[in-house]
Amino acid sequence: MKVRKDWYEIKTNDSWAIFKIMSEFVGAYETMAKIGPCISVFGSARTQPSNKYYQKAVDVASELAKRGYGVITGGGPGIMEAGNKGAFEAGGKSVGLNIDLPFEQSGNRYIDKDADLKFDYFFVRKVIFVKYSQGFVVLPGGFGTMDELFEALTLIQTKKINRRPVVLIGSDYWSGLMNWIKDTMLMGGNISEEDLDLFKVVDTTEEAISYIDEFFKTHALTPNF
Repeated sequence: MKVRKDWYEIKTNDSWAIFKIMSEFVGAYETMAKIGPCISVFGSARTQPSNKYYQKAVDVASELAKRGYGVITGGGPGIMEAGNKGAFEAGGKSVGLNIDLPFEQSGNRYIDKDADLKFDYFFVRKVIFVKYSQGFVVLPGGFGTMDELFEALTLIQTKKINRRPVVLIGSDYWSGLMNWIKDTMLMGGNISEEDLDLFKVVDTTEEAISYIDEFFKTHALTPNF
């Protein structure tokens, strides 16, 4: 069996990529360590300002900012822009964790200039989301949003990070997934009954903020790891 010579060249390049990965971590750690407690807002990059969930993201982020939380988003358009807009216009800290993509991603204009981070690696970006977030507000989105949601839930479930509030806004959007989790995952023995308490589905800004406020009456704002 012959092995292509360029395979070894690829593997060597992989080794050098470690230094780029390290630089992304170091740069993000140094920036985020200067920012206080934050809440991440997840949701689709494709959501238009005319969509009701865009305004809900603006409203939630605004209320979070008024309570002293910074707001972290993926830095792009759609729900991410709405989250940054709400925080920015309320005078709060507005953070964007941008990822370099061949389509649809570009930094929105509501990110603070000193909190506009750029990433090449999704996994580095997700670590920063989780490490510096005291909670997660999730609005309707696609694969990326689901990835971020279940990453957070898995880390909380396995106690790799401290318990954090996870709020899903929009029962009309999330009901199908919730039914599948209960009727298929739970009934199949793949999760436990108590795992259903790791998140809450709400419909209004007031419900989302109330859930986060109540959570931190009995939980400390502490580093995740």
